[in-house]
Amino acid sequence: MTDRGVDLAALPKEVRDQLAELDLELSEGDITQKGYEKKRTKLLAPYIIHTPAVEPPPKNDVLPPPTSSSSSHGPPPSSSRYRERRSRRTHRGGGTRDDRYRSDIHTEAVQAALAKHKEEKMALPMPTKRRSTYVQSPINTRTPPDSSSGSEDETSVRRQSSVVAPTHLVSPNLQSPESWINRTVQGSSTSSSASSTLSHGEAKPQPQSQAQPQPQYKPQYQPLYQPHYQHQPQPQHPPQHPPQHPPQHPPQHPPQHPPQHPPQHPPHTAAVTNMLAQSRIAPSENSHPPPDVTAVAPPAGGPRVDLTSNAVVRGMSRGQSRSSMMETADVGRGNIQRVPVNSRVSTKIQQLLNTLKRPKRPPLSEFFTDDSEEIVEVPQPDPNTPKPEGRQIMPVKGEPLGVVSNWPPALQAALARWGSTQGKSPALTALDITGRPLYTLTYGKLWSRSVKLAYTLLNRLGTKNEQILKPGDRVALVFPNSDPGMFWVAFYGCLLAELIPVPIEVPLSRKDAGISQVGFLLGSCGVGLALTSEICLKGLPKTPTGEIMQYKGWPRLKWVVTDSKYLTKPSKDWQPHIPTANTDPAYIEYKANKEGTVVGVAVSKVAMLTHCQALTQACNYCEGETLVNVLDFKKDMGLWHGVLTGVMNRIHTISVPYAVMKACPLSWVQRVHIHKARIALVKCRDLHWAMMAHRDQRETSLASLRMLIVADGANPWSVSSCDAFLNVFQSHGLKPEVICPCATSPEAMTVALRRPGVPGTPLPARAILSMGGLSHGVIRVNTEDKNSALTVQDVGHVMPGALMCIVKPDGPPQLCKTDEIGEIIINSRAGGTMYYGLPGLTKNTFEVIPVNSNGVPIGEIPFVRSGLLGFVGPGSLIFVVGKIEGLLMVCGRRHNADDLVATALAVEPVKTVYRGRIAVFSVTVFYDERVVIVAEQRPDASEEDSFQWMSRVLQAIDSIHQVGLYCLALVPANTLPKTPLGGIHISDTKQFFLDGNLHPCNILMCPHTCVTNLPKPRQKQPVGVGPASVMVGNLVAGKRIAQAAGRDLGMIDDQDLVRKHQYLTEALQWRAQTDPDHVLYVLLNAKGVTVGTASCVQLHKRAEKIAAALTEKGSINTGENVVLLYPPGIDLIAAFYGCLYAGCVPVNVRPPHPQNLAATLPTVRMIIDVSKAACILTTQNLMRILRSKDAAASVNIKTWPIIIDTDDLPRRRPPQIYKPPTAEMIAYLDFSVSTTGMLTGVKISHAAVSALCRSVKLQCELYSSRQIAICLDPYCGLGFVLWCLASVYSGHQSILIPPFELEGCLSLWLSTLSQYRIRDTFCSYSVMELCTKGLGTQTELLKARGVNLSCVRSCVVIAEERPRLALTHSFSKLFKDVGLSSRAVSTAFGSRVNLAICLQGTTGPDPCTVYVDMKSLRHDRVRLVERGAPQSLPLMESGKILPGVRVIIVNPETRGPLGDSHLGEIWVNSPHTASGYYTIYGEESLQADHFNTKLSFGDPQTLWARTGYLGFVKRTELLDASGDRHDALFVVGSLDETLELRGLRYHPIDIETSVSRAHRSIAESAVFTWTNLLVVVSELCGSEQDALDLVPLITNVVLEEHHLIVGVVVIVDPGVIPINSRGEKQRMHLRDSFLADQLDPIYVAYNM
Repeated sequence: MTDRGVDLAALPKEVRDQLAELDLELSEGDITQKGYEKKRTKLLAPYIIHTPAVEPPPKNDVLPPPTSSSSSHGPPPSSSRYRERRSRRTHRGGGTRDDRYRSDIHTEAVQAALAKHKEEKMALPMPTKRRSTYVQSPINTRTPPDSSSGSEDETSVRRQSSVVAPTHLVSPNLQSPESWINRTVQGSSTSSSASSTLSHGEAKPQPQSQAQPQPQYKPQYQPLYQPHYQHQPQPQHPPQHPPQHPPQHPPQHPPQHPPQHPPQHPPHTAAVTNMLAQSRIAPSENSHPPPDVTAVAPPAGGPRVDLTSNAVVRGMSRGQSRSSMMETADVGRGNIQRVPVNSRVSTKIQQLLNTLKRPKRPPLSEFFTDDSEEIVEVPQPDPNTPKPEGRQIMPVKGEPLGVVSNWPPALQAALARWGSTQGKSPALTALDITGRPLYTLTYGKLWSRSVKLAYTLLNRLGTKNEQILKPGDRVALVFPNSDPGMFWVAFYGCLLAELIPVPIEVPLSRKDAGISQVGFLLGSCGVGLALTSEICLKGLPKTPTGEIMQYKGWPRLKWVVTDSKYLTKPSKDWQPHIPTANTDPAYIEYKANKEGTVVGVAVSKVAMLTHCQALTQACNYCEGETLVNVLDFKKDMGLWHGVLTGVMNRIHTISVPYAVMKACPLSWVQRVHIHKARIALVKCRDLHWAMMAHRDQRETSLASLRMLIVADGANPWSVSSCDAFLNVFQSHGLKPEVICPCATSPEAMTVALRRPGVPGTPLPARAILSMGGLSHGVIRVNTEDKNSALTVQDVGHVMPGALMCIVKPDGPPQLCKTDEIGEIIINSRAGGTMYYGLPGLTKNTFEVIPVNSNGVPIGEIPFVRSGLLGFVGPGSLIFVVGKIEGLLMVCGRRHNADDLVATALAVEPVKTVYRGRIAVFSVTVFYDERVVIVAEQRPDASEEDSFQWMSRVLQAIDSIHQVGLYCLALVPANTLPKTPLGGIHISDTKQFFLDGNLHPCNILMCPHTCVTNLPKPRQKQPVGVGPASVMVGNLVAGKRIAQAAGRDLGMIDDQDLVRKHQYLTEALQWRAQTDPDHVLYVLLNAKGVTVGTASCVQLHKRAEKIAAALTEKGSINTGENVVLLYPPGIDLIAAFYGCLYAGCVPVNVRPPHPQNLAATLPTVRMIIDVSKAACILTTQNLMRILRSKDAAASVNIKTWPIIIDTDDLPRRRPPQIYKPPTAEMIAYLDFSVSTTGMLTGVKISHAAVSALCRSVKLQCELYSSRQIAICLDPYCGLGFVLWCLASVYSGHQSILIPPFELEGCLSLWLSTLSQYRIRDTFCSYSVMELCTKGLGTQTELLKARGVNLSCVRSCVVIAEERPRLALTHSFSKLFKDVGLSSRAVSTAFGSRVNLAICLQGTTGPDPCTVYVDMKSLRHDRVRLVERGAPQSLPLMESGKILPGVRVIIVNPETRGPLGDSHLGEIWVNSPHTASGYYTIYGEESLQADHFNTKLSFGDPQTLWARTGYLGFVKRTELLDASGDRHDALFVVGSLDETLELRGLRYHPIDIETSVSRAHRSIAESAVFTWTNLLVVVSELCGSEQDALDLVPLITNVVLEEHHLIVGVVVIVDPGVIPINSRGEKQRMHLRDSFLADQLDPIYVAYNM
């Protein structure tokens, strides 16, 4: 700091004052740290004594806390010592202390709690942030060793690595990421990321010596060292974490999975991580999925591709797949890529696991058992909970309200009296911005102006005849805080005109916090007119035409200016009517409740008068006294004392506005001194500000004060402010007994007020209460644990003329016991009467009749709820411990928001956040309230400091309040919504949090710690019950076995064709002879122009040419495999038939993407190697690419098989066309990459091809005269069958639209359907999505172009997944306008073992949709519910089962058939099932397992193929073609993809759907698990400042809808989640890229 060489005490007074003001501005956040330092340096420059450079003191030189001042005993320290300490502290640069929440005892308690935690060592992994995300701190943007944590001073103590390093030793100056993260706070105040735990049961740290070579790495993360881990044998099953409990903490509940190592040998963390990163969580014991494809970084924003760089082929033996296969897979890469386990991500996740190893959990009895019907049961109450033991409380009576002869019959009468008899007497003095008097309003002026205004309002607003306002109308008063005079005149003018004033804040912009809620208030009060001053009116926001802007939710208002020059003097005979006070409303005071709704509390004329009388009696007001008011004069105490009671007693009020206080915090003290004021009306904040600005103000004297009324004395933390203020100002004549805390609420008005004491009498005692007791609602004096004590001061006695009870805050208003905390309720004539215009709410608040323990009312008289929680102490003194609206009910215990704020602010050092800018609220997530703390972060706080402060706050709150924080967020300075007088607007902050508009710069979520009401994990039942019993059980229960079949294939009408032409080659030859010119294929380009056709004879001749080339050029032998590498088109079809003519086996492969060879070519290479292809058929263009330099960078191009380009072949015919000896011979190989990154090739026989084509022909009624349009990729599955095979078999014409052409012209597919009047079309989800997103807004344009889709009878989406209902619905809805029938869109379903199982045909019932209960689905049960039921999932039937196909639903573990109320694996039996996986050495077990499986019971003869998909069969009410009831097959998801969490089965797509709904900026998301942690990756389509908003929203939605706690949230750029050519997410690739740290995430949050 600049003041090193300055003696602050020797500075001139005005410089010290300016410094104090600067400090105040900084502590309130009104000036940035940079601005503060600049101004301060300038101020001190002339006084700096230049000394030789001295070494700065160590950073952790924290001054001892001042001596305890909050306890009532012990002499107060002298003010000079306090001042000296104060100045030292203030100039330390750590920001000033806000004594509103300050209690030294509490600070010590917090430090003690943190010290205890430090011994337990909890290390939290720090979130990872991309540097650009927080451009927040310009100061020393330091790049740390791993971009997640800030760098450390050279001088600071280096910590040894606390995580188990492997036996390789590390040099002291190269630190591992783990040690970087885990350097805890032991002794070093500048410790890195967190103050908390490491794994429990860790081994001793290794000594560090020799250095490791530093790896090359991405520049932005430079880890200082990467350990080399020893190779572990590859486990067959995923290793489970042994529970690493240290011996002294026995596990509280059995571990969730059996330990594989005995607990006494904790494995090396690194080794475990290594094994976990390399092994995959196997989906089930029996399905044996082959090893999979991993570890390839997705292309950044490039085209979507199939990624299989290290693929392993299904069907190869495991042993060999690890060795020989791997080399072929990675040709040209040199080494086999594996996830680097020492990557930052794994380290942090490992750390997170260690932190969660012993998560806070209640004992098992409190868990909820997850019944399938009900998720949550209320936990059993703890028998040790403290319960109230006292007797039932008696109502407490205030002293009688004295009848004084000269009290006026109405408040207006008092004003009339003083106005006429004491006209020169001052009523109000207003101050200017510098704190000097601006004007004084006398009682005479106040009276005459109010009368003028009353006359004008009643008689001069409309035209001559009409009266706009009549008595009883409500009028808004809109006056700034700095103009009390205009407000007084307006308020009394309304009272004299018998109008009802509704004072509100001045709206400064449309974005004001809570502005629309004020509109709700004005609407509910029926306000149509607003009074304001001329200056204020000019300042209101205007529209371009100069009118006052219409605010959101506001009624239309007429604005009236009340300045004197616009008022009319009433005629001589006009006098305002002043009736005796009655029960009509006098004015309406606004009040914002917990949810942010603003309501109006109506105060009747008699209540207003009675309240003034009660205050006069309690405060002993006398005529002509002077009162200094620092409070808002529009409402609450500022209005009641300053405006109403003051006028009744002819008091002179000096109003000190908020703006003056900000400019000159000591102004109110100076006013008391100058005017010898008898009463001052302040809040704790004003006491604090005065102390802050107080420097040697010897000349100020507070001796004149007889009452210092502390308006927020009911806040339990006010006691420390009062004490500290007294310490400083006692030497200035302030007497201890004049401090009068009071308790008020808008509804009950003044509840209690401490009367001024007699000099010399002892002050009332404090209550020191146990916070634990308070959380259970009972009063227990704190004796044992001083760490969690709350010191409370009394707020005096009940008001005169009032009766008070304490009732339970929830449920019926039952009287509390004497040692129980409850809500204070009041019966008095001096209280609010109703919420204006809201009768329902009014009844619950203003008409409460308390009942005794038997539920019997104790009397007739109604009480008003005050919203204050408290109890009656000795001597009938009232103690308040909090407010209902600050109450957080967590796990059945009550916590007060103010108490949590105090604890957070007691965590030193508070240089991270602004003291006055902190919001605590609760959000309801998963059946309980969760505590959220949001604070504003100082601009100069480093990432490191912030994270450290946050983790310490977590621990402090956990220790002291025994409540877990759900979320702690830090936002940039000055971004939280403010209330008009500078506080934080809590309900708006909460709304921002829930809407994802908070834009935090730091966030820490701790759901693992605080969500303790999750259902018990499901224990899988031991299979004692055999599959036979299950089946019998189902039959007995009346459930049918879940099976279904398509109609019979039978002998169809063109039986001669079938008998004659068993093979497709023969069918093509026959068509070429009988109908040579019939066009089978038409290929279109992006413009919709035909660029190629193929008639039967052309296709036949072209196939012959290719067959000849194969035998001559390629000298290919019969039965060898030939790879076809073509773009979608007719060349591909000709090459396919050419191969069949030559007797080769075609292998169709998607060509590499020329712009992205690095990602797409390895997959091509791999299929060529795996299929041992003898030759490649392709085009000239692709041949050039395969041999290019670019290709050489990705694969070895010297070892390609023979490449034949088929663009210009000689006219030759093969010697003969090959005819296979049997139909069981392989026709072609179908290769595809699954979503789990598995490359699988299946063999399709000639018999299967014929059966499949016949089945499709029957289902879709295809024959020669028909035309269909196909827009999908022709490389595998049913897409390939429709593109290449079906037309040749059935003779219909196929119009081919390559999907990539849609990029050039989105409407190509739809306009083709319209132009050719197509009845049946087939597409992919990618095409449908492209049309929905790209053309959704252009339906009118399509209509204008004449596009009409009414001809389309069926539009089938070809896929191997659960139908995407949302997409098909949107597509149908959007294009309904251009004639698309809502019944047209349907889906097909195929799998690897059987390419086409379902396909919606032209006949038969429409596809049906059912709603299933997601909770049951997780238990593998199917329960149908109504549409719109909570937790329901809509599922659409996957098309009709094809002819010749039978399906059955089977339990994948027991292999027994299931009933139709169960979810199980879909098994299929049909003549077109594939013959098996394509393997080189043949692994029979896998073959038998997937292709020739038998049921363990029921029908043991039939051979079934396992699809690997889960689904169920439901019998519907619809009838199929044969008149039987229709059985529908519903596909739920792939078995390989399911996540087993907490013993339940989850489908990633369900979680992803929920996540995508959570916020508008989430484009796409994907989930996977890693060592039992759920990881959610979301693509952010908004600005990067939204990134951290997503973390709590994603955590909330997954917890709410799926009852899962998200472990890691990763926010990435759009396009990072890899998607294969079919538009399916490749989650395993994503997982590998994440673990290998290749995603370049915007933000990674590790939920605690």
